[in-house]
Amino acid sequence: MTAVPAPAAPIPAPVKEAAQSVETVLWVKHWTDRLFSFAITRPASFRFRSGEFVMIGLPPREELGEKKPVLRAYSIGSPSFAEELEFFSIKVPDGPLTSRLQQIKTGDQVLLGKKPTGTLVLDAVRPGKRLFLFGTGTGLAPWLSVARDPDAYSRFERVIVAHGVREVQELAYRDFFTSEIFDDPLVGDEARAQLTYYPTVTREPFERQGRFTDLIQSGQLFRDLGLEGDRFDPEHDRAMLCGSMAMIKDTAALLEAHGLKEGSNAEPGDFVIERAFVG
Repeated sequence: MTAVPAPAAPIPAPVKEAAQSVETVLWVKHWTDRLFSFAITRPASFRFRSGEFVMIGLPPREELGEKKPVLRAYSIGSPSFAEELEFFSIKVPDGPLTSRLQQIKTGDQVLLGKKPTGTLVLDAVRPGKRLFLFGTGTGLAPWLSVARDPDAYSRFERVIVAHGVREVQELAYRDFFTSEIFDDPLVGDEARAQLTYYPTVTREPFERQGRFTDLIQSGQLFRDLGLEGDRFDPEHDRAMLCGSMAMIKDTAALLEAHGLKEGSNAEPGDFVIERAFVG
């Protein structure tokens, strides 16, 4: 009697790995009716360099017929070694993502992309003496990360966080950069000696007013910082730019006019911008 071979077991279909992980909101802070910050849990496998960005989103609402999550790129505000992931966001009433994201509360779920990337990292700029971190609005986010990274202070003698906003109340993290960071157990001493916080407001009276480009062109930026001359020094000055497209393009043009060359991850230079945001 000829044995009948048992049917072969069906080969299971490969399981497609999710493009995002589901994380839990740890805290939320509302700065104004336009700005808020929040933090989520960090997966043990999630690795990034200080200054990089990642995709953030919310689960689709099935009851509304949503099939895919809405995702947006967000700079990570935490340094690369932090146990939680912090983000700084605007509120857009009718925004596909932020109209919902601004309503999150502790314990809610947020989707986190698995592939952080970006150019606003220390490895993308050449060694120098001074590191200028120019950010407008929520473009401050990557500098929250870089300014808390010990490498920033070991690579540069001075780190200057320049934050430009329209109204005084939008100077989120002002207390952090003027006092709280000095108590940081890892970089507090270095920040006290090497960090300069340079806020400027454009639409309200403030101790310093004006756009970055105007402050650079007039030489006021350099006088305020106690620097010699009225130009950037290509030998010693390095810069990173994040924020509005107009600020980035205009400030980058001034940096190039002063002799600084744009860099990238592949070829470090004197200044970097986030091409993924600028286009």
